[in-house]
Amino acid sequence: MSDANPDIAISARGLRKIYRGAGKTPAKEALKGVDLSIRTGSIFGLLGPNGAGKSTFINILAGLVTKTEGEVRVWGFDIDRNARQVRASLGVVPQEINMDVFFTPKEALEIQAGLYGVPKSKRRTMEILTALGLADKASAYVRQLSGGMKRRLLVAKAMVHSPPILILDEPTAGVDIELRKQLWDYVLELHAQGVTIVLTTHYLEEAQELCEEIAIIHEGDVVACEPTEKLIASLDSKTLMVTPLAELAAAPDLGAFSAELKPDGRLAIPYQPSKAEVADILERLSGAGVGVKDLSTVESDLEDVFLELTYRRAG
Repeated sequence: MSDANPDIAISARGLRKIYRGAGKTPAKEALKGVDLSIRTGSIFGLLGPNGAGKSTFINILAGLVTKTEGEVRVWGFDIDRNARQVRASLGVVPQEINMDVFFTPKEALEIQAGLYGVPKSKRRTMEILTALGLADKASAYVRQLSGGMKRRLLVAKAMVHSPPILILDEPTAGVDIELRKQLWDYVLELHAQGVTIVLTTHYLEEAQELCEEIAIIHEGDVVACEPTEKLIASLDSKTLMVTPLAELAAAPDLGAFSAELKPDGRLAIPYQPSKAEVADILERLSGAGVGVKDLSTVESDLEDVFLELTYRRAG
């Protein structure tokens, strides 16, 4: 890393990208002054709806898209003045599967290592293929690999030069559960070795389980950037699930609290912990003549936060 802040792997300040319009197509501002800092050694989630600006941000880091305005540093290097060092610091796994199908995985990794100037004595081709479960396919043609294997090969190609930062753009799209677990085992192993991981995904439960910090982008703006637990806790909402002593024909009137009768006979009662307590709801239930056999609370999850900050805001 250069002499910049060693605690920050990627930083963006005032990052804007405007795609020029053509003909009747208007210009589009894909990123609107994004400020973002990604800590060294973290697993960082970058989430947002389609068209929010996630891919534009990643492509600017990778040197595939030219920014309109702002400053970006990767591993301490400015992307304008130190483009070569930036590329060497990054391993990017693209969303689209795009590779030469007439090479074998072993050949593909050797070629990629050569492009990054990795000496033959320091190449880890078979080590990487083994770690990703592709050792037995090392000499098969890429065209013979399944979609999941091709996606893992993209990860392998991104790691040939041992970059300190790995960017994964929807890495498990179209990958079955077993292959997804194998991929994440490898990513977590890299993380344990100190590699900074940046992840975009549509699997919110995946981000919630893996990421230490999450930024949510919506229409080119960062609408949230918090440690995962704090982000989820920021949504002041829980649901009390009540199993009545006797079967109910309809949801009771609980005054300030709304209740929904579920098909399994339970009552779902949402409430805000900052404004009400479970005891308040139980008092209302008692007043409505509803006895309680069992109850539990359902916490908010990342999906609730995501919807609150994107789709509901848009509405």
